[in-house]
Amino acid sequence: MRFLGLMLVMVVTLSSATTMQAQAPAREPVGDLAQVMRAILFPNSNILFDTQSRDPDAPPEESGTGTVSATFAGIYTGWPLVETAAIALAESAQLIAMEGRLCQNGKPVPLDDEAFMQYTRDLVDVGRRAYEVAQTKDLEAMSEMTNEVAGACENCHTAYRRY
Repeated sequence: MRFLGLMLVMVVTLSSATTMQAQAPAREPVGDLAQVMRAILFPNSNILFDTQSRDPDAPPEESGTGTVSATFAGIYTGWPLVETAAIALAESAQLIAMEGRLCQNGKPVPLDDEAFMQYTRDLVDVGRRAYEVAQTKDLEAMSEMTNEVAGACENCHTAYRRY
């Protein structure tokens, strides 16, 4: 009887492990590289660039449009918004370099090109550093940091934007 109980526990455990694996998210790209750039990198880098002309501690601007975006635009504001934008840049490097990702022209992202891979590592690095600066809430340092963000973007765009 004990043997049967042990067998039942093993079957349930193995079944649970198989179910958990089956529920893992797909590891296949959904959008092309340009779409990922427009969806994640462009808006989040602009949040960082905004610190050049607007203090994140300033009260949020009012919007009376009544849209969902306008209604919830003021939920995440200030320095936490700047911090999460920097995190998004750093984390997005993994999405850019995802196996199977295509460029807008239908060609594969050049994952075998060492320069491209260096630019993705630079993106992680600059995003991490921007996050650290944002945590200090030093507006002048953050404004200076945006030069590094722009440089990381420009380096890759200069070499690869034609794709």
